[in-house]
Parts: sequence; C-alpha cells; structure tokens
Amino acid sequence: MPVVSSLLLTNFSSYSFTGDLIVILIMLLLSALFSGSEVAFFSLRPAQLQYLRDEKPTYINKIILQLLDQPKKLLATILISNTCVNISLIIFSSLIFSNTQLLGENPILIFFVQVFSVTFLITMFSEVLPKVYAAHNNLRILSFMAYPVYIIGKILTPFSVPLVKSTSLFDKHLKRKRTNVSLDELTHAIEITSDIESPPEEKRILKGIVNFGNIDVKQIMRPLPDMIAFGLQTPFKELLQRVIDAGYSRVPVYESSIDNIKGVLHIKDLLAHIKKENFDWPLLIRKTYFVPENKKINDLLQEFQQRKIHMAIIVDEFGATQGLITLEDVLEEIVGEIKDEFDDEEPVYTKIDEQTYVFEAKTSLNEVCRILEIDMTMFDEIEGEKDTLAGLLLEINHTIPRIGEVISFKNLRFTIESADRRKIKRVKLQIIQEQE
Repeated sequence: MPVVSSLLLTNFSSYSFTGDLIVILIMLLLSALFSGSEVAFFSLRPAQLQYLRDEKPTYINKIILQLLDQPKKLLATILISNTCVNISLIIFSSLIFSNTQLLGENPILIFFVQVFSVTFLITMFSEVLPKVYAAHNNLRILSFMAYPVYIIGKILTPFSVPLVKSTSLFDKHLKRKRTNVSLDELTHAIEITSDIESPPEEKRILKGIVNFGNIDVKQIMRPLPDMIAFGLQTPFKELLQRVIDAGYSRVPVYESSIDNIKGVLHIKDLLAHIKKENFDWPLLIRKTYFVPENKKINDLLQEFQQRKIHMAIIVDEFGATQGLITLEDVLEEIVGEIKDEFDDEEPVYTKIDEQTYVFEAKTSLNEVCRILEIDMTMFDEIEGEKDTLAGLLLEINHTIPRIGEVISFKNLRFTIESADRRKIKRVKLQIIQEQE
C-alpha cells in the first residue's frame, strides 16, 4: 500500500479530479473490507464454526479455520493492512486539498475541512457501516476476504510476528493482575443493571446463580425431624400404605436407628410387586450417597450429574444423620420453588403487610432471606448453628424463648407466637424502618 501511495504522489499532477475521486473511493473500499473482516472473523458463533469444520469443508473454509488457529497473528495482519490504507488515504487527501484552489489559500480553513471530511469518511464508510454489516453477514464477508487476508498475512509476517510476540509481555501482566469480585459487588451489579422493565423472576434467578457457589447443603437440606424414612423390619403391606401417604419417589431405609441408613428405596421399583401379599422389599434398596453438611451445593450438583442420582444423605463429622437433600432442592436455589401435583400447597409463611411476616420456625434461614429480600451476610456475626429461623433465634437468645417473648436483632424484631419447652414453632417477624 505505501508503494501504491508513493506512485500516486509522484504522478499526482497528471490526475484529473475524477481520477482523484476514484482513488479515494478505492482506498475507502479497501479500508471497509479490512474493518469488516476483523468483525467477521471474530464474531463467528460456535454453530458457524462447526458448520465450517464438518458440513461444508471447502478450500475457503479451511483457510478461515487456519487463520482462526492464530487469532493474534490474524488480528495483527488486519490492523496493519487497515492502518496502511488509512494512512495512504490521509496523505492522498491532504495533497488534493493543498493542490486545489476550491477553498482558496486559507490554511486554517483547508486544515479544518480536511480533518472533518477525512475523519467522517473513514469513520462512517470504513468503520461503522462495514462492521455493522459484517456482524450480520460474517460468512459472506469471509467467503470474499479470507483468501486475500491469507495472502497478505504471508507478506506481512515479518511485521506481524514481532508485534504478536511483544503482546505476550502484556498477557503475562494481565494474568497476574486478577480482579477478585465479591458476591456483594455482583449482586449490586445485577441491581443497577436491571431496569424497571426487567422481570423480577429474571433478577431473582440471576441472584440465585451469583450466590449458588456460596451455599452449604445444611442451609437448604430437609432436617432430620422432617425426614421420612422406613425401617428394614417394616412389613410389606404397611410399607405400601406409608409410601402412598408420603407421596415421595425416593425414601431412605435404615436399620435399628436413623443414623444407620442402609440405602434408598425407589418407589417405582415396588410397582411390579404391589399385588403380592408379601415381598422381601429390602432386596430393592439401592446404594446411599453420603455427603458432609458443609459441602457446597454447586459441587453437590456436579456430583449428582456425574453419579446420576437425585438424593443424598447429610451427615456430620461423627457420621450421624442430619437430614437429606435432593436434586430438586439444589435447583430450587436458582429457579425458585418447584411445585408438582404431590406438593403441599400450604404456604411456609404468611405476609401480613409489607413489613410483617409469620414464619414456621423450621423454615430455613436462606429461604427467609430470599422472601424478605435481605442479604444473609447480615447474620455472619452470629456464631453457631443457624440454618433455620429457630436456630438463629436460639443462637441470639441462648435459651428457648417463651410465647410472646420479643427478640430484636438489628432492624428485625422477632415475636414468638408458638413454642413449647423443647422447640420454637412459629415466629412473627417485623422489619423495623429506620425512623422507628
């Protein structure tokens, strides 16, 4: 390109105005093709790449894939070519303005007209329009420009290779300089980037994804008092009736005590034997998967997928059963409550007004925070077991509160509505405004 530009400059006096205009249009076209090629190469979607590899392996497609194997060299080739064309265009246009008398001899007027006209032409016709078009027609652009870029890349190798190698120093620096973003910052980013028209469900799912890797299984598990399990000595007829009453598809099976779980019974395995008077049903139980109570649910979800199971038993450091968790429990942390025809439709809480709620004390603290739309980190200063609302109140109060007793924590006021000597049953929760 610089050679072409020098030839044009040497014989400039012999060119007519029409010839000058044609040269400028050719340079604008070349600049537009290089700019469009840049977007076209790097906007290919995975499906389009798969199409180039498998469905239509033509010579041009092979060249496209070969160029994409070295993305830094490809980018350097396109940028060097585009820069040479733009520089030639600027030099040529400046000579046209200096050798014509269209604007008189006012150097300031000539300078401003030249700057604004050339900048507008390059920006509009060599940058904006080609890149917009290439983003929607990338394969069409590449079918025309892949081979020229490939040839130019061979010619410019002495220039592009040193440029690519010099960028490795910056890559190493950027890899060392990593930015750690906290969960609070991500949640705040979701809040400020969601406009009024964004569905609340969409915002809630995004928050669930952000917090997904920070939740322990014990925070969302079904605790031991709420578990339904069958003993190995349960008669077959009694088992069938209890299965119908429970309405679950999988149930743990224990021997002697709930801390000695032997396996999991899949209810579908009983279907072939329901008409029998008696059946040795313990033969149907399957292997149990045990997990510690401090395991993160994102790791558990991956293990569920790898093992192709739907239920795990939660144990503490001594091996004692603490509860169970299912695949549905894990997914509900992202998509919200999943209801089927067998789920109890009774609400786990009652909303009295915007600041007052009534919860069952066994409701998980994670669920309470989600309903109230408050950050669970506000309870981090409280040590001990606080997986449920009852557990939180016991850690704050240190004793089992009486009915009517009020417990305050920050801007939350808890009133005990139902309790006995062993546990808290129901709690009224009020969010206190600052002026109050």
